Amino acid sequence: MPDKDAAALLEAYDSGTQVAPLSDNHALTLDKGYGLAAQIHAMRTARGERPVGRKIGFTNRTIWPIYNVNAPVWGWIYDSTLHDIPADGVIALPNLPEVRLEPEIAFGLSRAPEPDMTPLDLATICIDWAAHSLELVFSAYPGWRFTAPDTAAAFGMHGALWLGDRVAAAPAFGPDGKGLDAFTLTLSGPNECHTGASQDVLGSPLLALAHLVGTLTAQNAPALQAGDVITTGTLTDARPIHAGQRWRTDLSGTALPGLDVTFSA
Repeated sequence: MPDKDAAALLEAYDSGTQVAPLSDNHALTLDKGYGLAAQIHAMRTARGERPVGRKIGFTNRTIWPIYNVNAPVWGWIYDSTLHDIPADGVIALPNLPEVRLEPEIAFGLSRAPEPDMTPLDLATICIDWAAHSLELVFSAYPGWRFTAPDTAAAFGMHGALWLGDRVAAAPAFGPDGKGLDAFTLTLSGPNECHTGASQDVLGSPLLALAHLVGTLTAQNAPALQAGDVITTGTLTDARPIHAGQRWRTDLSGTALPGLDVTFSA
């Protein structure tokens, strides 16, 4: 039988509701959080959801003080949460609480990474394509109040991943594998504008992927596989979004194009 906390989190996810942070009621370590996440993953796959990759959260060190965390976390992506941005740019908001938008870089793997691979190995051997993407994250806990173990337990805060155009690895990374090491991004929405840079994400999205490979190995967690999609973490702080809003991203210093989307109910 699943732990009552795991069952409560999944029930809240399914109903679009929230629960009190688990750490409010008992000591919650990161290992315990991932243990709950593993139970939830088993329940989701048992009911037919198919895992298609991973999301890495809190790779952006500039926002750690905002959320009271000091290390990345990871969670699963499923066939039910992975989408291509449609040609008209209209994205339906999921039925989840306190949804926010994160502009990210995602990778598609053509080969399973090995723990001793360098970032250049990952770029030239393992990655099939790169895409600018938008992750819709949410808080299972009211007011975005939690600890890192809480987020590990609660799906890594993952709601949905919307992929932009896929760019083959060679033009995305360039001949030296550093094509995604030094770009900047501007995120523009209703009456607000935010900037970020590739270096904010553990040094670069590629280094974020390398971090995930090492973390999964250390945790003895299921390894990445060929065909997996990995999204590497937000380049700006996560921004609250609502139906009817239009948001744009502009990238400079990379071959990946920006995005222009409108959210619908």
